[in-house]
Amino acid sequence: MKNLCIKLVLLSCLIAPDLTQAETNDGKDIVDLSQQYRGHDIQPDNSYPQVKLMTSMGEITVELNRIKAPITVNNFLWLTTNKEFDNTLFHRVIKNFVVQSGGVSPDMIQKPDNYLIVNESGNGIQNAYGTIAMARETEPHSASRQFYFNMKPDGNRNLDPNYRRWGYTVFGEVINGIEVLEKISQVHVGTDSKKGWDNVPLTKIYLKKAQLISLSN
Repeated sequence: MKNLCIKLVLLSCLIAPDLTQAETNDGKDIVDLSQQYRGHDIQPDNSYPQVKLMTSMGEITVELNRIKAPITVNNFLWLTTNKEFDNTLFHRVIKNFVVQSGGVSPDMIQKPDNYLIVNESGNGIQNAYGTIAMARETEPHSASRQFYFNMKPDGNRNLDPNYRRWGYTVFGEVINGIEVLEKISQVHVGTDSKKGWDNVPLTKIYLKKAQLISLSN
């Protein structure tokens, strides 16, 4: 019975890890870990902030889910308001899979991404068509600034978590401009021989500006 209980605890952590709250040593107070991350003070009372992405192929608006992915959303808002996304590239495009951006400059230099955030993929939001999620390395808690849009019509379920692996954190969805992403997903791509990167658009596609939409709008 003891072994069974241990297995059930481990399984619950893998499927839906709640890493946004923790008890203090005395077990009485709950510390909201999402408040320890940058961006928590940006529109703090707005559970579903919206960001407009102005690209060289049109505008995209995303609505972010702070309830399900508070740490990820806070980080994204911080990067937005500090203009970290401005004048970057959509550097990875795979038709019927993903469109990726957020971390490569126009001269194909990868921007620093040493501020890593906790993986929130166990929040119950799937990598469905038209959602926005965090890119990362193999290590589950290695997401920082690069993000992608899911462009597979029936969703990228292989990017969701299961009992054996962490997934990729989905933290919002496109509410306007999905046709822009469809156009981007159709562009011709190739290999950047200097970087060794595949699926790079042959004609540069710019994320010119990311703008937090004011609550008064």
